[in-house]
Amino acid sequence: MTTKTVLICEDEPLARETLRDFLAPWPALRLLGEACDGREALERIEALKPELVFMDIQMPELTGLEVLQRLQHRPALIFTTAYDQHAVTAFELNAVDYLLKPFTRERFDAAVQRVLAEEEAAPADTLVRVLGGGQGPLTRILVRDRGHIFPLAVERIEHLKSDAKYTLITSGGQQYVVRVPLQELEQRLDPSRFLRIHRSAMVNLDFVDSMQADEQSQLELLMRDGTRLLANREVSRLLRGLAL
Repeated sequence: MTTKTVLICEDEPLARETLRDFLAPWPALRLLGEACDGREALERIEALKPELVFMDIQMPELTGLEVLQRLQHRPALIFTTAYDQHAVTAFELNAVDYLLKPFTRERFDAAVQRVLAEEEAAPADTLVRVLGGGQGPLTRILVRDRGHIFPLAVERIEHLKSDAKYTLITSGGQQYVVRVPLQELEQRLDPSRFLRIHRSAMVNLDFVDSMQADEQSQLELLMRDGTRLLANREVSRLLRGLAL
């Protein structure tokens, strides 16, 4: 079994002790050391190049977020903090997980499992890792579900929603998250079947049940699964113009 090297960056002695205790039963994780403040964390991460860092957000010298902004080495990150208002920022900075103190062993183990699963499933998280490859329209995408990776036929995708980095794919009553922006997927999806209806949503026209204009003359698309998605004005005009 390959091991993943770990560094604990935490200014509270009791929190460091808890993390050490929780790490001990994991043979896949090898603790390289600890840092007690933000400046030491920055130095030790750059020097030791751990693969996984448990990082407190509120630390002396530099905060965990400031450390991350200055890093050249990019380990997997699990943030630890007593303040839940930092959760959104943590995930925007690509943290794998966010442990809110005081956290249980079960919650810690779930975060570690997520790190190890992301490593195993990494080939499914990038557009390049698509069965068939090539530059033509995609025919299938590798997705992950409960620790398993399997090919999802593109024709079965019903609709997609996205933020800047992730896309939520809906198919057959299931949802899958892939680390591919919708803009990249759009470039490889068949334009005769898939239509981007606004900045963060795309639909498979084969799964549109009906369309109805709202008070602003924008079309609301009712999908077969019951999802309602609003097309922007430009797309609404396009769709109305195509109606026979």
